[in-house]
Amino acid sequence: MSAGRVVHESRSRLSGLIRVVETRQERRLIVAGEVCSAVPVNGDWARLRREYWWHALAGLPLPRRPRVLFVGLGGGTQVHLLHRLARPRLVTVIERDPAIIRIAERWFGLAPLGPFEYLCADAMDAVTALARLRRQFDFVMEDAAYGDTPDRSRPLALALPALVALGGALVINRHRRGDAGELAPLLRPHFKSVTLRRVRREGENVLVRCLAPRRGPPRGPRARRPRLTSSPAE
Repeated sequence: MSAGRVVHESRSRLSGLIRVVETRQERRLIVAGEVCSAVPVNGDWARLRREYWWHALAGLPLPRRPRVLFVGLGGGTQVHLLHRLARPRLVTVIERDPAIIRIAERWFGLAPLGPFEYLCADAMDAVTALARLRRQFDFVMEDAAYGDTPDRSRPLALALPALVALGGALVINRHRRGDAGELAPLLRPHFKSVTLRRVRREGENVLVRCLAPRRGPPRGPRARRPRLTSSPAE
């Protein structure tokens, strides 16, 4: 990977060192040393279609105006790719760090792809609140707990089926040394189809792909609606 030139650098209390690095082909979001997102600088998305961001979306039974939830945003690579498949009615984003949202809007062209609603909160807290509000989504992508230990990542993954609408899909991204293999059988009671896919032999990403919930989300007690913002808090 070419080192590229740093076009933005900042520090966040929640995320640590954040860099936006530009090469001849791409602009990348690097958080704490890890590449979290990339967009082409010349408009050619062909290379990124080989990456997990595209494989998580390809072939999904998306309606024309899907309701979408992203748990973890990064620079919004998947939001761009989603717009090549469908025109979302609304994109809901759970991203704990408002600094990441500001950078995604400024440096990765995210703002024009709305409408958005942002929940700047711990992922588990936000998912629990959405479930209590009986929110449902046609597509849910969880990319926030990729490298976490199972005791942290598994409760989040198991809370997500309640948010998937009938006929919808849930995709979870995990590291190949993570808990994808153990997670899949725990999700099978909730979906008609649960499959695992390693994106590339030399890659680190394993996608847990869950299609068609077996039943509607359980009804919980009504809760006060959390504050949703159309732009990140300063």
